[in-house]
Amino acid sequence: LFSSRFVGVNASDINYSAGRYDPSMKTPFDVGFEGVGEVVALGLSASARYTVGQAVAYMAPGSFAEYTVVPARAAAPVASVKPEYVTLPVSGATAYISLKELGGLSEGKNVLVTAAAGGTGQFAVQLAKKAKCHVIGTCSSDKKSAFLKSIGCDRPINYNSEHVGTVLKREYPDGVDVVYESVGGAMFDLAVDALATKGRLIVIGFVSGYQTPTGLAPVKAGTLPAKLLKKSARVQGFFLNHYLSKYQVAMDHLIKMCEGGDLVCEVDLGDLSAEGRFIGLESAFRAIDYMYLGKNTGKIVLELPPPVNSKL
Repeated sequence: LFSSRFVGVNASDINYSAGRYDPSMKTPFDVGFEGVGEVVALGLSASARYTVGQAVAYMAPGSFAEYTVVPARAAAPVASVKPEYVTLPVSGATAYISLKELGGLSEGKNVLVTAAAGGTGQFAVQLAKKAKCHVIGTCSSDKKSAFLKSIGCDRPINYNSEHVGTVLKREYPDGVDVVYESVGGAMFDLAVDALATKGRLIVIGFVSGYQTPTGLAPVKAGTLPAKLLKKSARVQGFFLNHYLSKYQVAMDHLIKMCEGGDLVCEVDLGDLSAEGRFIGLESAFRAIDYMYLGKNTGKIVLELPPPVNSKL
């Protein structure tokens, strides 16, 4: 059992709560996917690995809560209770495992990351750079472009001041080898068109479809088979829950990199949002809207004050 101090906000929160991932789930159910907190109680099997008071990052459904019961295998010890560690269980692990298992990264490849300054995009940029790739990242502001440059992105594209398709055609006429795609809609179409021969596009999500009934913005999928055939290219989805056998190794590696200063784990606590910092579970609504308006740089994190009058 953990007392949660920081919890993460994901684009998937909307799809999950709207029943798009598992239509069989009936309300009420708990939402939220990950957090960082302190161990307050242990089951028998967990007592070998953890102690009360220990700082832990965890991935578990229902983490938008002051207290969360988490299986020991879904948790990882961290050095302290700080918001940066919330970036790793879902956003960091998604980038790490998907690029390792599906990306086929090697030196000199061109990698396009959409929503590159977001919660998971920031890790795709850094991990692709560590694999000695050339990284292109799309974002929505000059401030985010500057952030992307600071974490090693070779070519940030602010899509509000440059047309992504035009830049890609002009500067990368042979195409991009790997796309880490989490926007969907028109951005997905641009990314498909930009694929190189034998290029790979990994679908991480589709944040652009937030306010549609299905969560999907329309894509020009009718021509997709011909486009893929012409380039021997592939489009593949990645859902973290299907790769849990790789999860512990990924988390161990990410935590080491984060603690050693080899990985920037940018968090956005909402300080620049209209009503200020995201504090308390009631601020989750604001945080979700802030994310879908594309305002965040890094992973959006809510801070939970220590519970008062706890019944535990």
